[in-house]
Amino acid sequence: MPHTGQCACGSISLSIDGEPIATRQCWCRQCQQIAAGGPTNNAIFKTEDVNIAGALAQNTWTAASGNTLTFHFCPSCGTQIYAQSSARPHLKTVRFGALDAGHGLRPEAIIWTDDAPECAQIDPSLESWPQQPPPPPPAT
Repeated sequence: MPHTGQCACGSISLSIDGEPIATRQCWCRQCQQIAAGGPTNNAIFKTEDVNIAGALAQNTWTAASGNTLTFHFCPSCGTQIYAQSSARPHLKTVRFGALDAGHGLRPEAIIWTDDAPECAQIDPSLESWPQQPPPPPPAT
């Protein structure tokens, strides 16, 4: 099932061919900062499956994992669209919030639980990683 989405102001739209390789909730400090204290919820897709219409802005920094992360967002409204890691240029990590309502995706795993605040509610039924997990398996 393809996925579609847009930023809050409608300047950026996206369409995705195919299903995610993985879905994760991230509690790293950078994600908490861009999500106003909560986690980010993310779907990891093959780069070639993600199509963006509109000009994105970006910020780049070094993550706690040591990887260089580039965050792509709408320059008008600030909506986070996706992130990309220097360690995984073949993948785009799309924010659930950039997808249209009813996308039906749920996190399969929770990562960077060591960085989660005490008030975080970590779902014990999901696989969890204290820090950065290994990359998802290659898409077939």
